[in-house]
Amino acid sequence: MVSFLPEWVLPLSYLAAAVLFIQGLRDMTHPRTGMRGNMISSGGMLLAVGVTVLWLDILSPIVLLAGLVVGGAVGTGLAVSVERTEMPQLVGLFNGFGGGASALVAGAELVDQFDTARTIAAVSVDVTAAGAVSGIIGAVTLWGSLVAAGKLHGVLDTSEIRFTGDQAAKVVFLLVAVAFGVHIVVRPDFAAMLLETQWVPSYWLLFAAASILGVLLVLPIGGADMPVVIALLNSYSGLAAAATGFVLSNTVLIIAGTLVGASGLILTVIMCESMNRSLANVLFGGFGEETSSEEMDATYEGNITETSPEEVEMLLDTAQRVVIVPGYGMAVAQAQHAAAELAELLDENNVDVEFGIHPVAGRMPGHMNVLLAEADVPYEKMRELEEVNPTFSQTDVVIVTGANDVVNPKANTDDSSPIAGMPVLNVSEARTVIVNKRSLSPGFSGIPNPLFADDKTSMLFGDAKESMQELVNLYKENH
Repeated sequence: MVSFLPEWVLPLSYLAAAVLFIQGLRDMTHPRTGMRGNMISSGGMLLAVGVTVLWLDILSPIVLLAGLVVGGAVGTGLAVSVERTEMPQLVGLFNGFGGGASALVAGAELVDQFDTARTIAAVSVDVTAAGAVSGIIGAVTLWGSLVAAGKLHGVLDTSEIRFTGDQAAKVVFLLVAVAFGVHIVVRPDFAAMLLETQWVPSYWLLFAAASILGVLLVLPIGGADMPVVIALLNSYSGLAAAATGFVLSNTVLIIAGTLVGASGLILTVIMCESMNRSLANVLFGGFGEETSSEEMDATYEGNITETSPEEVEMLLDTAQRVVIVPGYGMAVAQAQHAAAELAELLDENNVDVEFGIHPVAGRMPGHMNVLLAEADVPYEKMRELEEVNPTFSQTDVVIVTGANDVVNPKANTDDSSPIAGMPVLNVSEARTVIVNKRSLSPGFSGIPNPLFADDKTSMLFGDAKESMQELVNLYKENH
């Protein structure tokens, strides 16, 4: 304990950190204040960690400072070097590291308390129960996040990886992990001596079973569901931290973990509603289907109208209102800067131009907003699905760049479709639709998109960045 400070400094510092966390979360609900919210939350975490380590004499100030410098350098290096398109997997890794750290700290604390007490009866049920919960959730988060990051980075197969009996295997490993958790908590008298020698190893067996469960849970989930999975694992990492807070009797860790867990769970629900799917369906149901070449031909053959950048520029020349709909293809091609420049040019020529953003476009929540903000697109130009959908009927030209399933009208017209009922951007209501894609290949749903064959749609085939840049160059030449 820092001897020269009064005792009220610690709870007051925790209270200040909690207020900073809450204010930071509040600011992060809007793109305009998101960066400020991130800074405020980071300040709260720095205060909480610094006070805890100094007050409890866990580390010397020199070691603490060295840790902050090294950790800060690693974090800064990652933030600077990682490409924007790789942010989803980086977020996935951060979730995993958070969950894994919570599980390891909880396990170490159980071992420490057992070594101090030298008897199981001296360790409260509250602590052992919280430790078991932290171990299960933390291990699932760690290994599930590693698999998710591997899929997002292309190290692992992005498709659904299933095998016979995979659902039963999940149940078995869940039951095994819970059984070891019960073994840690329950101490019947007749087996007291046996448990006293085995309950700590049980924690690490619990960790191993939950780790396998984490891999099995995420391995069958395809790329289309990754935004939901990332949000859910973020929630798990917070819950694991909160449980570890109970093990350590650390108030600020309980508060911070609960805030992360609750906000992540709310975001998960929002993402599921945006896909018109339940969480259980995302985790266990799979998504998408294999489309036959006959079905693709029946939809597209003889119905595709191809266009050129010159023709699109002529359309833009007479348009009064334009909406640009970005998707993951824009992120992959890094076309956000060209798209933003095109929007700026249109705006300078008194064209009403906005970006229509679907909540699950990309590979993580807010993926498109982050990319467009990086390209200095004003926040008032970014419209959410509910805001932009009523305006498509008054829109002259919609440019879809790199998006597919989120603009597929089958969601509204075909009850047997895997995306049936999913809220989509109703771009087909616009007067003219330009779809910029490399090919007619299906999105993650695996189904054809009738929008591409619509009479009002023209396909601008090519790389998103090259196509957008060519439109920019042509528009500059003629204005």
